[in-house]
Amino acid sequence: MAAIPIRHPDRVFIDGRWCAPAEPAHFDVICAYNEAVIAQVAKAGAADIDRAVEAARRAFDEGSWPRLSHAERADYLRRISGELEPRMPHIARAWVDQIGALAAIAPMVTGGGKFWFDYYADLSGRYAWDVRGARFDGQGSTHIVREPVGVVAAIAPWNNPFGIMAAKVAGALLAGCTVIMKPAPETPLEAYLLMEAIEAAGLPDGVVNLVCADRAISDRLVRHPMVDKVSFTGSVEAGRQIGMACAERFARCTLELGGKSAAIVLEDADIAQAGAILANVITMSAGQVCAALSRVVAVEAVHDRLVEAIRAEMAAITVGHPDDPAVRMGPLAMERQRDRVQDYVAIGQAEGARLLLGGTRSAGQERGWYFDPTLFVDVRPDMRIAREEIFGPVLTVLKARDEAEAVRLANASDFGLYGAVFCADAGRAYRVARQVRAGTLAHNNFLFDPSLPFGGFKASGVGREGGEAGLTTFTETKSIIL
Repeated sequence: MAAIPIRHPDRVFIDGRWCAPAEPAHFDVICAYNEAVIAQVAKAGAADIDRAVEAARRAFDEGSWPRLSHAERADYLRRISGELEPRMPHIARAWVDQIGALAAIAPMVTGGGKFWFDYYADLSGRYAWDVRGARFDGQGSTHIVREPVGVVAAIAPWNNPFGIMAAKVAGALLAGCTVIMKPAPETPLEAYLLMEAIEAAGLPDGVVNLVCADRAISDRLVRHPMVDKVSFTGSVEAGRQIGMACAERFARCTLELGGKSAAIVLEDADIAQAGAILANVITMSAGQVCAALSRVVAVEAVHDRLVEAIRAEMAAITVGHPDDPAVRMGPLAMERQRDRVQDYVAIGQAEGARLLLGGTRSAGQERGWYFDPTLFVDVRPDMRIAREEIFGPVLTVLKARDEAEAVRLANASDFGLYGAVFCADAGRAYRVARQVRAGTLAHNNFLFDPSLPFGGFKASGVGREGGEAGLTTFTETKSIIL
């Protein structure tokens, strides 16, 4: 395991330069598959948060960035993308080492983060920045313009630290905002590499700043009166606190939170295909994906066959070192996450669900936070394992009498981030999808389209990221009547 080449891990980046934090402190970055300390990064304190916000405020209020044309800002995004190119192997490796993601898929997943800078640069030329019209009384003209929301606190989670942070930063920058990046302390390395690329691209001082802080200090960032918007991805608990803090001072916020996404499997579905997809989705990144299809709702006609198809596929998934090409699932990201999954397995058994597969730490793995793919059946909708986000490789299967009950069970959740419908006909899938209270629904697969808005209903969050909708969240609407 080679060290990730970060030039200034002991510094924060504020107002165009790498600075020592106000107080000498650091975070240890722990490798998920061998528990070794692989890096130490600067731990920002209250004074560092204040300096970063003040720099971003000054760059927005007095600097050139919000006053550049959208085409000029798009050129900077393309420069950032170019500077990221030689750093992408290191970004992919950082993801593998920090959370135990498979090395075989890391370049593809982290490449999605670099994509956002090219995507938003291209979008700049066709986005509706200024919509002109006629006054309703015919006596003049109107403009509906989109202006930058201001200073943005971009807070990313630990499970997909580069892709999610990149989407926030790229959208905010194109809109004309200035940014304070706050990565998760468990996975900060990608943010450091991104900051190096941004610095090399030559953005004006203060436009992007980087501070890594714990939750208590991060609260200061969220509540800072000079921050106009918080863009947060993470847990429901943290999102609720951020939402209330923003509401107190009318700050804008986008919250992409948790999920307990349901896959509805109907009687005309391809059961072998559905079983394979569901088994592989719940073990993708060891189930540490907010949109993961962690809840299966199968109609009675196919329930037993589907359960067997899932069981057989999950049993064949090899757990081990993420660099091994034969391995299909690595470890959980951290010890507390493995403990959380183990606790939920015990809860499921205590509530009466039947453990059909897994439920234990992986045998033969002396170091690292490994846990076997786990399958529960005979699950009732009132059970905690059917209602709460586990964030691990645990799949729960519920039985429904028919399509109508399947939809009802899918909606019997506090969450509404994602979902899927497995059936033969796209028309039927559309009809069922329109009845499910979730932000994204896919047909016969686990699908994403970055040009589409992504976000959730209910406790899964507020607002959308991605596509034109994601850019719009970093703007304010102004009407001009001439």
